[in-house]
Amino acid sequence: MNSDYIYHITTRKAWEEAQQKGQYEADTLETEGFMHCSTEDQVPGVMQRYYAGKTGLVKLKIEKEKVDRPLVFELAGSIDEVFPHIHGALNLNAVVEVTDIA
Repeated sequence: MNSDYIYHITTRKAWEEAQQKGQYEADTLETEGFMHCSTEDQVPGVMQRYYAGKTGLVKLKIEKEKVDRPLVFELAGSIDEVFPHIHGALNLNAVVEVTDIA
């Protein structure tokens, strides 16, 4: 986990709305208290488990050092893997790249 980056999958629409608001907030921020992210190696599994067949998605590449809110690596008990979670809204300047997912 020595990478400088983490990743978050969202919809193009949600990302565009975040740019209007000046920050990004995933739905899970309200329901779970944090936003789910992944390391680069975890992205394919996340795509398979949660986004199969969905369209209009983008992958946000987030520079860990630029995240203003607490970034905590926590165990996801259901699959026994540690994932990065952002405990708060994501400041847009932490996002260094947005990639459309085909």
